[in-house]
Amino acid sequence: MEDFFLKKIKEKLEKERVVIEKELQNFAKKDEKSKGDWNTRFPKFNGSSGSGLLEEAAEEVEEYITKLPIEHSLEIRLRDIDLALGKLEKGQYGKCEKCGQDILKERLEIYPDARHCLKCRL
Repeated sequence: MEDFFLKKIKEKLEKERVVIEKELQNFAKKDEKSKGDWNTRFPKFNGSSGSGLLEEAAEEVEEYITKLPIEHSLEIRLRDIDLALGKLEKGQYGKCEKCGQDILKERLEIYPDARHCLKCRL
């Protein structure tokens, strides 16, 4: 692949990485002990009781539970972006991890962190 295309892909991957990390920072904190792991912030309760406070606490827990799969999905996207950037650095970008064939340039333009060709993606 030509250098211009690879440079364009690298820029696209790096921009996407920044966007995903900003989105994660809205509701999660990066785990410094485990690379690539983020932890959705669990709501803090002050220990007070009452029906209004209990209802508010239940809503916060429900929101926390809703954000967990989003965190997981974004972590996977970050992992795939990091893998693609690593392949770019090593000169191995654009090869299917399953069959070793070249991934179509058009596919990489749309999905720059693609790990498989169209035939092997399923």
